[in-house]
Amino acid sequence: MKKAIVLCAGKGTRLRPLTFTTAKHLIPIANKPILFYSLENIARAGIEEVGIVVSPHNAEEFKSIVGTGENFGLRISYIIQEEPKGLAHAVWVSREFLGDEDFMMYLGDNLILEDLGKFVKDFENSDYAASILLSPVKDPTRFGVAVMEGDRVIKVVEKPKTPPSNLAIVGLYLFRNKIFEGIKNIKPSWRGELEITDAIEYLIEKGEKVRGYIVYGWWKDTGKPEDLLEANRKILMETTEELLGEMDDKSSIQGPVRIGKASKIVNSVIRGPAVIGENCFIKNSYVGPYSSIGNRVILEDCEVENSIVMDECSITGVEKRIDSSILGKGVSVKGSQKRPASLNLILGNMSRVEL
Repeated sequence: MKKAIVLCAGKGTRLRPLTFTTAKHLIPIANKPILFYSLENIARAGIEEVGIVVSPHNAEEFKSIVGTGENFGLRISYIIQEEPKGLAHAVWVSREFLGDEDFMMYLGDNLILEDLGKFVKDFENSDYAASILLSPVKDPTRFGVAVMEGDRVIKVVEKPKTPPSNLAIVGLYLFRNKIFEGIKNIKPSWRGELEITDAIEYLIEKGEKVRGYIVYGWWKDTGKPEDLLEANRKILMETTEELLGEMDDKSSIQGPVRIGKASKIVNSVIRGPAVIGENCFIKNSYVGPYSSIGNRVILEDCEVENSIVMDECSITGVEKRIDSSILGKGVSVKGSQKRPASLNLILGNMSRVEL
């Protein structure tokens, strides 16, 4: 198997306002876009060519950030999905890129740490029309759900009100080109979308074999802010120490911390696991565990913990600790000692603030 498509055309409504300016697949986890983890995993599985399915609105952003794929050992093409008409529709618009070859379909906002090599090899050596990654979950109503007999899937249903099992379809699928026959023979769901589960169900009803590959390792659909923070914690747990910046003798580092080039730490405590990008200035501050601080960030007289702070943010003079928070690019948070005490807020659509 040499080809994969990665689906990145979704609008990311549950992550607004972050996704008004950045595609959700490009939001950084431990200072690296979510999509990069997926592309690295795909490359490790032996895939050589990737088609990234994007919308007309975010295509240029993906091209400028992801590029040609050279950095991942991949050849990347970009496929435009004019309207978000469902996962099966995304596969359908990719048919010219895919040709008649077997392929992997990967949901770009899923973070899967499982080694995909064995999954791909088993499929290549089988007579299955499709193979899907499954994992037991507490709330199957949020996912496509599969029913199994042995290692064979006998039924799939999308976001059922009464789930027939607790096996959720993780955002990773392997297909023969027979899937196109399934897509041709389905109709839009109640959501107005062509569901990939309906196309798989069509193959099952036609007697084709579909394998379910159950994984018990960690994975995450990063569709909500709390999911991003959990993914950030998980990735940071693997952090190793790397100190490329400068630190004065009044500062201390505790635990595994990465500090990027040209960053300066003055009279501050950095407690890992944490990562700090390049060209940051941190003074009289505390950066606590599970924090990702982007590039060109200023932290002064503040405390940050268990948070994602993106590039070019500034947090100064804030008395209370900032915890479990996500700050988009260029955000400024400033405390004020002026009297009368007041709050001065400029917030975009769907912002959320707790004071």
